Amino acid sequence: MKTIYYPETQRGGNKIEWLDSKFSFSFANYHNPAKIHFGALRVLNDDSVSPSMGFGMHPHDNMEIVTIILEGELQHNDSMGHTALIKAGEVQHMTAGTGITHSEINSSKTQTCKLLQLWVFPRAHNLIPSYDQRFFDAFGRQNQWQYLVTPNGGDAIKAEQETYFVRNEMQSSSSTSYDLHGEYQGAYVFVIEGTVEVNGHLLSRRDAIGIWEVDRLNFTAEFGADVLIVEVPMRW
Repeated sequence: MKTIYYPETQRGGNKIEWLDSKFSFSFANYHNPAKIHFGALRVLNDDSVSPSMGFGMHPHDNMEIVTIILEGELQHNDSMGHTALIKAGEVQHMTAGTGITHSEINSSKTQTCKLLQLWVFPRAHNLIPSYDQRFFDAFGRQNQWQYLVTPNGGDAIKAEQETYFVRNEMQSSSSTSYDLHGEYQGAYVFVIEGTVEVNGHLLSRRDAIGIWEVDRLNFTAEFGADVLIVEVPMRW
């Protein structure tokens, strides 16, 4: 088993009048050669967007982009013609492929929008762009793994990569395990809230750990934790 510890206190970041961002990997003006990516996971940004503010139209290509709304809502518009309001509990996915432009604006005049945005390298370049958005009931992740994104879709969103986004709101004094989907897969474990022990490593709020060359992850949450696993290929 190999591991890399990513403490919350060592994340990069950028704070301006309307946006407070924390970067798990090199992004924008933050560059750390030791934090470029974890396997196929390239970006994990932890953003707080002020009311009525947001990201104007900007381009992406050749990336799988997943946005998880934790609080509030975002108004989405893109060059494919999609217009949608993304609310807390919903997950948005875009295959940028050959290229898209989009905007994300906090449509509330009073509430800050808090979100996680993650980028994963795709299985191939220049795929046809696509869009999906789904609501995931919190009941479905109470002391169990709720699949948000998978390579096969079904009840989850389909991504163009061998990646699995799974979330579990572990209750106090609970334990669980998670089996990886292949020999060359790795897991980036990000603690949204709470404290959890993962294969002997104690993680607190917004801490993360990358684990690979292992078949199973074991979790114990003495006081409860909201845990996100991003399983990705370490080779692609």
